[in-house]
Amino acid sequence: MPDILLVLLGLTVLVAAGEATLRGAVSLARKLNMPPAAIGLTIVGFGTSLPELVVSVQAALDARPGFAVGNAVGSNIANSLLILGCAALVRPLRCEPRSLRRDGGAMLVATLICIALGLSGQVVFWQGGLMIVLLFAFIGWSYQQDRKWADLPAALHEKEGEAIEVVPESTAFVVAMLLSGLVGLGIGADMMVEGAAAIGARAGIPDAVLGLTVFAFGTSLPELVAAMVAAGRGHTDVAVGNVIGSNIFNLMGILGVASLVTPIPFNEALQQIDLWVLLAATLVLFPIIISGWRISRREGTLLLCCYIGYIASIAWRTS
Repeated sequence: MPDILLVLLGLTVLVAAGEATLRGAVSLARKLNMPPAAIGLTIVGFGTSLPELVVSVQAALDARPGFAVGNAVGSNIANSLLILGCAALVRPLRCEPRSLRRDGGAMLVATLICIALGLSGQVVFWQGGLMIVLLFAFIGWSYQQDRKWADLPAALHEKEGEAIEVVPESTAFVVAMLLSGLVGLGIGADMMVEGAAAIGARAGIPDAVLGLTVFAFGTSLPELVAAMVAAGRGHTDVAVGNVIGSNIFNLMGILGVASLVTPIPFNEALQQIDLWVLLAATLVLFPIIISGWRISRREGTLLLCCYIGYIASIAWRTS
């Protein structure tokens, strides 16, 4: 099978399996009477980042850490510029800032941690373990705050959990969907990594570049669809909240887990260019978080143009 077709088929399997896993997990959680806010904070947060996580772990297992770091950094850039840009074209984005300040602050901290580790040269085992501990500590603290205050952040997490469509109520069907999705994630990730590695070797494209582009765009497709659907339904706060949650999981969870398998190096281009693009793409969200600023369709177009320009710059510097 041609390598490009292997990548496309792997991506298709990955996206479908990620959706099946997410819907199966949410349905099972509802059957177990898990609170909607907890579903939104944990299962939806993890679920929307599953494609990135599985691909990055598979890449680390195959001794291709460049795919993993490029995927994590590139996915966050795509989330902030591509996904919010597309969502704003569907409906201008505006949300209650108080509901996003806590998670937005965590996203900024995660970004700064990633940049600091990246500038040090690599993420090693103990650093990745600490990132995972910090991620779970934040989730636990956030859930306790949601239960204690039942305030706007809790309402936002409830919306995120309720936005996932349920599957048929049969427990056997739910479990089968969940298990088949998990198997499909592994198969799709293996196909993507194998195909991309062959393309990179033949064309002389570095792994990190493929991670920043092909992997990041492909694994962000579920979040792109979810954001556009949420915006179309008028749930613009859910669209923004999903992006922020995914960005936190991508950096702290994906890099953390992948570094438990093998050290994750940051090459010179990542240190000098892409980490700072990541910071700029993160800071783009803060006018919304702080003041409830509105992203209009014109501004959404500008975000999309920035993303296209960034991808073009990668093509130029690797040509």
